[in-house]
Amino acid sequence: MAEIRSVVNQVLSQLGTSREARYYLKQYSRDAEMQFAVIKIGGAVLEEQVEVLAAALAFLRNLGLMPIILHGAGPQLDIALQEASIESVKKRGLRVTTPEVMEIARPVIYRANRQLVSALDAQGIRAQGIQHGVFVCDYLDREELGLVGNIQRVDLEAIRDVVQRGILPVVACLGESSTGQVMNINADIAARELVWEVKPHKIIFLTDTGGLLDESGRIISAISLRTDYEYLVSQDWVHSGMQLKLEQISQLLSGLPDSASVSITSVENLARELFTHRGAGTLIRQGEEIVERKEFSPGFREKAAVLLEQSFGRRLKDGYFENLPLECILSSESTGAMAIVLKGVDGIPYLDKFAVTPEAQGAGLGAAVWQALIYRCPKLYWRARADNPVTAWYFDQADASFRQEKWVAFSFGINDFKQLRRCKDDCLSRGESWVEVVSD
Repeated sequence: MAEIRSVVNQVLSQLGTSREARYYLKQYSRDAEMQFAVIKIGGAVLEEQVEVLAAALAFLRNLGLMPIILHGAGPQLDIALQEASIESVKKRGLRVTTPEVMEIARPVIYRANRQLVSALDAQGIRAQGIQHGVFVCDYLDREELGLVGNIQRVDLEAIRDVVQRGILPVVACLGESSTGQVMNINADIAARELVWEVKPHKIIFLTDTGGLLDESGRIISAISLRTDYEYLVSQDWVHSGMQLKLEQISQLLSGLPDSASVSITSVENLARELFTHRGAGTLIRQGEEIVERKEFSPGFREKAAVLLEQSFGRRLKDGYFENLPLECILSSESTGAMAIVLKGVDGIPYLDKFAVTPEAQGAGLGAAVWQALIYRCPKLYWRARADNPVTAWYFDQADASFRQEKWVAFSFGINDFKQLRRCKDDCLSRGESWVEVVSD
């Protein structure tokens, strides 16, 4: 374990603090051998980034971690069917699989499976393809969908045998009926059933987009299904593919404890997603409700003070909470994440404090509060110290920024230049909140 931690500290120093890396490695090391992670890999990633993917998976294996790999081959099959002049038909988001389609699909899926196993072998990692024997199926709708499997049972024997021999399992999305008929399975559905059986610590979907995208093409950092799901699926920009993905992930999480989450990220950001509090990509959880308040009750004030002082590592000045011109307070139910928003210039809200515990960061609560904040305050401005570790993240969230000596002023949703200047001048002129100021 000491050797593993040394590797983590060296390699992940560029991603986050060694304290973060040690925290997550400790969490993952507590898991049973098969319960670290299920990583579902999209066919496009496998086709276009197989060497980078193999290197990322080899990194995890060299840390002593054993993810279960599950892959699709949708884009590869699309191309193969086109070359064979066979029409690709989808109904209810599922590929209609005639015997002619299956004749093309099987070698395509086998080839994709061998491709990843070979790439891992080139990285010095022992891996074994598991193409059959995991998903026991019946016909989902033989008349409408053909040879599409409805998973009746997940048999972990083959995976368990490979893992116990220290070999990385690479599972294909093919199933068999009780009579031996090979069936095509949607990769997201296969991931759901496998996750329900394994109950892993981490559930990761690797995609070419690196996350779910909003209407502007930006990655949504966190989704709380309890508070965001109905809103998202009602939006015009949530196209059928994204809506289907949300539905499937919602079903997946419904069969797991509330603490479970799904991370959608890219190959390049896999290590950052696993070993840093901020993560990288879209984190989807059942989630805590984000509560809006208009004032600090005595009991809530005490909780807020503890959160702020622990998060910033400093003591608040006496009287900080007195006479605050509050716009609103947004916090998670557990008070692990909180935004204190004050009234600002021209009626634009000013974000005075944004605090998140490390545990809440890892659970995506900070990102969930941030999403609620932007929805509640479509125009917003704030400041942070230039040397504050979270300042780099603020640059990603802001539309505009301005640096002056020790401070960086940020804004979101403000397009008028004169208004921007007034907001910048206001936040840079505000007083300090801490007895000894290191970050604000």
